[in-house]
Amino acid sequence: MDVSGARTLVEGLAVPWDIAFLPDGNALVTERDSARLLRVSPDGRATAIGTIEGVSAAGEGGLLGVAVSPTYADDQYIFVYFTADDDNRIVRYQLDGDRLSDRQVILSGIPKSGIHNGGRIAFGPDGHLYAGTGEAGDQPLAQDRESLGGKILRMTMDGRPAPGNPFEGSVVWSYGHRNVQGLAWDSQGRMFATEFGQNSFDEINRIEKGANYGWPEVEGVGGDDRFVDPLLTWSTDEASPSGLAYAGGSLWAAALRGARLWQVPLSADGEAGRPIAHFEGEYGRIRAATPAPDGSLWISTSNKDGRGDPDPADDRIIVLPARR
Repeated sequence: MDVSGARTLVEGLAVPWDIAFLPDGNALVTERDSARLLRVSPDGRATAIGTIEGVSAAGEGGLLGVAVSPTYADDQYIFVYFTADDDNRIVRYQLDGDRLSDRQVILSGIPKSGIHNGGRIAFGPDGHLYAGTGEAGDQPLAQDRESLGGKILRMTMDGRPAPGNPFEGSVVWSYGHRNVQGLAWDSQGRMFATEFGQNSFDEINRIEKGANYGWPEVEGVGGDDRFVDPLLTWSTDEASPSGLAYAGGSLWAAALRGARLWQVPLSADGEAGRPIAHFEGEYGRIRAATPAPDGSLWISTSNKDGRGDPDPADDRIIVLPARR
């Protein structure tokens, strides 16, 4: 990834929360507070597709994740994760050109709050839809396997538990999470997720089927056999990691409070090398990180989210070209 060649693609957005690519190379971008779904082209044209129905934006909630069906050419399905009046939920649409239709709520009942709503959704290499959720500030929910809060979920395109899930009749894939806002898979299909810590340690975790990641009993490395220790930790002022991508042999973690992009080289066996910080003091809070079909990496700023210091160009999408 050519970090030195980073360029601003789009300016003047408002809390662009997630980025997902269509097969034609255009991106779908969500705006958290406005509930707008945008189409952004590789040459920087941004057009509004529409405003997502039912979004109740407040605090950290609003229109959050977006994902594109791996069989989009056949079904035209896109998926959004958002905060509604009573919960967080995942809704499926068909996208025909710039027209959204066939709205279907596929999963509801994810706990909501002014904080810790999770919200990232992505399709894994297995073709199933994964979602990172938060415990909505109610810490015991993370250990309650009957709750959808503080979990990573795995489901079919209809919102049903995916075949092979660890707990019968449940969409829960892993638990013991505080607030998951980043999901990524490496070239060998290993899954990783970012985790917001409380006061001491933010995390990247390697995610295993049915595993317990310890919150609220443990923050950071606990050394307790009941829980899986993180792959990597930072102090909370260095990170607050949101979006996560894999590209060029590294994980790329978007840091909010840390106001930088972290590069984490991965070894052949999936171990983390020494993290490298990029863009400190340059773009402010960084929210999303998504690899594009052309090998570049798109990231978004989050300086208008109430915790940043926006300049007249914010918020923006920045492209890191693929290294040639």
